Amino acid sequence: MNLSITPGQRLAPPPTPEPGSPRPPKRRERRPRGFLLRWLGRLVGALAGLALLAAVVATVGIYAAYRHYAADLPDFEGLKHYQPRLMSRVYAADGTLLTDLSTERRIFVPINAIPQQVKSAFVSAEDRNFWTHPGVDPMAIVRAAVTDLAHLHEGRRPLGASTITQQVAKNMLLSGELTLARKIREAILAMRIERSLSKERILELYLNQIYLGQGAYGVAAAAQTYFNKPLAELSLSEAAMLAALPKAPNIYNPFRNPEAARTRRDWVLDRMAEDRVITPAEAEAAKATPVHVAPLHRPDAVPGAEYFAEDVRRELIARFGFDVATQGGLMVRTSLDPRLQRLADRALRNGLMAYDRSHGGWRGPVAHMEDANLARNWVSRLAQFPPQPGMLPQWRLAVVLEVADASAKLGWLEPSADGAASGAPTPRTGVVLLAETRWARPVHDHILGPTPRRMRDVLAVGDVVMVEPEGARPARGKSPPVPERLALRQIPEVQGALVSLDPRTGRVLALSGGWSAELSQFDRATQANRQPGSSFKPFVYLTAMEKGISPSQRFLDAPFVVDLANGEKWRPNNYEMDFEGPISLHEALRKSRNLVTLRVANRVGMEAIAETAKAFHVVESMPLVLPAALGAVETTVLRMAGAYAGLDEGGREVVPTLIDSVQDPQGRVIWRAQPVSCGNCTPDPSVLPELTDQRAQIADPASVFQVVTMMEDVVRRGTGVAAGQGIDRPIAGKTGTTQDFNDAWFGGFTPDLVTVVWVGYDQPASLGDRETGGALAAPIWHDFMAEALRDRPVLDFTPPPGVTLAQWNGEEGLVTDAFKPGQEPGVSAPLDAPQLVSEPTEGAPATAEASEANGSGNAASPHPAAGSSGVGGLDAGLGGLY
Repeated sequence: MNLSITPGQRLAPPPTPEPGSPRPPKRRERRPRGFLLRWLGRLVGALAGLALLAAVVATVGIYAAYRHYAADLPDFEGLKHYQPRLMSRVYAADGTLLTDLSTERRIFVPINAIPQQVKSAFVSAEDRNFWTHPGVDPMAIVRAAVTDLAHLHEGRRPLGASTITQQVAKNMLLSGELTLARKIREAILAMRIERSLSKERILELYLNQIYLGQGAYGVAAAAQTYFNKPLAELSLSEAAMLAALPKAPNIYNPFRNPEAARTRRDWVLDRMAEDRVITPAEAEAAKATPVHVAPLHRPDAVPGAEYFAEDVRRELIARFGFDVATQGGLMVRTSLDPRLQRLADRALRNGLMAYDRSHGGWRGPVAHMEDANLARNWVSRLAQFPPQPGMLPQWRLAVVLEVADASAKLGWLEPSADGAASGAPTPRTGVVLLAETRWARPVHDHILGPTPRRMRDVLAVGDVVMVEPEGARPARGKSPPVPERLALRQIPEVQGALVSLDPRTGRVLALSGGWSAELSQFDRATQANRQPGSSFKPFVYLTAMEKGISPSQRFLDAPFVVDLANGEKWRPNNYEMDFEGPISLHEALRKSRNLVTLRVANRVGMEAIAETAKAFHVVESMPLVLPAALGAVETTVLRMAGAYAGLDEGGREVVPTLIDSVQDPQGRVIWRAQPVSCGNCTPDPSVLPELTDQRAQIADPASVFQVVTMMEDVVRRGTGVAAGQGIDRPIAGKTGTTQDFNDAWFGGFTPDLVTVVWVGYDQPASLGDRETGGALAAPIWHDFMAEALRDRPVLDFTPPPGVTLAQWNGEEGLVTDAFKPGQEPGVSAPLDAPQLVSEPTEGAPATAEASEANGSGNAASPHPAAGSSGVGGLDAGLGGLY
């Protein structure tokens, strides 16, 4: 069939099918292959767009989460200067450690001082990839996740994947809760730490802040806690033992669980061998070593320094704040002299025991045992009794085994000689003699019974009492051994305080705040406000001296009456309840005559006396009433010591200090007490230093020296004789006794040492009739100062320029006093002389039933000076007695 078509020829249209005939099938069109490729491309593009969008959203979310979780994290600068909490240490003047101040017991050691085997042990145990990872360890995280999922239903604690850097970061965060948010913050901070600090610095922080159990933070404190040795002396086995603790300090505590601790230690040693920081042979040798632990044995602190240390702690907190004082790693050097502190405690306790024996009687046993087989069971029964609070270290608890008429046999448990807790005490027996317990009179309703005539009047079989072993007496010839003597003891109810300081610097050398800080932490030297009584009188007389009154000036010792606002009359009296007529100020102070002191105060004015007392820091403020001149004000033992030091130093202001210097962890001095400065101090030994006394001059030196000279006679032949007996050197002092004999004082000084003693009850109560400062406080002062001054040179009080020492005939013989230019020894000038009288002021008059006669026979003005308008405020007490 010819289908050719000639040019110009048109094709005929296809024939139209007839109705009812079948239609021919349509020809199938072929789509090009590029269509499929275009479809696949569109799909991939869409997926890529979705992925990009998801990435953008994820990036924005991660960034937002990062900003959220990193908002309050430390910045780079904060990280560079971060320091762990460090305990502050307080030292005595000789370098003896007094106490640690800490919320976390930590000793900071720089990285170059930490032994390499300690560093290697912790890195192998805690973070073997520490030196290579960027702060987090992805492989460790994956490994921990797989392990945790595999043991999901076993109830196990999740396996940790924290790096050493993350553990350092954890200690910088506030929250200790294990949450996802905290872990994210840890990771962010860890990476930030890695960019800020070197690996060595990070490891240094970690090894110094990690908690290792038993209250020890850091490897140095842990080395002391578990092995009682410094970090540098640890063996490989001991280093691995410390590295075994971070995972679970309580579980692997070698004191409590030695077997678990050994297993974990051996695991650490194997890890160290795997990391090739030790050889397998070294690991095996260390694993063969038993786990030996030794509890920390601190050097003996200064006995009795607890009150002093607590005062230092309070001062540091007040000066630097609690956090710096207890977490700032301060090095605090104090003024405490351990030898003088021991002497102070011994003298005070002996004095309190002596008073208790003469006035307190026997208040009975600590406890009583009812046991038919006491002779056989006493050791086990006595071991159940803990030591009583306030017991002295040399005292023991003992049980009465037998009682005879003149003696009693007692048994006690003597601790092991080395003081180790594991050492079993040794049972011992001794005797208490009736002849040495005559003081043990029974007490019923605060009334002492008769002196015991038989030992059964004091002790009964089964009584548990406190005793002090006095040592065995050697046997004579063939006589049987003499039983060891025991002294019956009890803790006094009366209390006391003693402060001793260097007057030149104000440095407190010894401070006893009571019988025992274990029994009562209330510091009676610094916290007890008590009336000083007649020990305040030197400041009244100093005010008079500054007004130009002479030590030989006579005032009338006669009845003195003050009209009270309520219409009643105040009639003070002398301790002796007698009157001596005209008497010199020297004799009045020596004998502590109250009525003369009141007339002096009325003459010079209470306002002037108050200014003197405030200048010497006896008080911060005081009522301008006459009883205050007799010591009816409140002060502390420490304040009185500082005030007496001001007298000792010729009227210079002396502020008692307990702290010499404070250094920060880098050794920089951040505070120092400086009463004296050196303007030209140089390392050149040829240049002599020029010291400048920076203390304020708060009183006239000549007037002060006059009072000090009179106070010397108080000790030589006045109310303070008991203080100076047998001490052959110049001593000035003054007794003090308050109304109803509630307080007994003695303050005294030599040119180089000031000491003040107080005795009384915590709840003010009478010490007993005629129990004065001269009878109670002065003997304690004497016992302390006799030993404290033993090796010191004998010094005289130096008179200031212009003052003349002269003898004159006093009421009871020759006396020596200091006189200013224009004052004649022994002369009593008229009190209305211009140089002796202050300007008259308004005020309600204080009347006198006898005129204030003076040495010239003239009558003094009946009007009071400024501030002496009545007595008012008598609820504060009536002042001194003696």
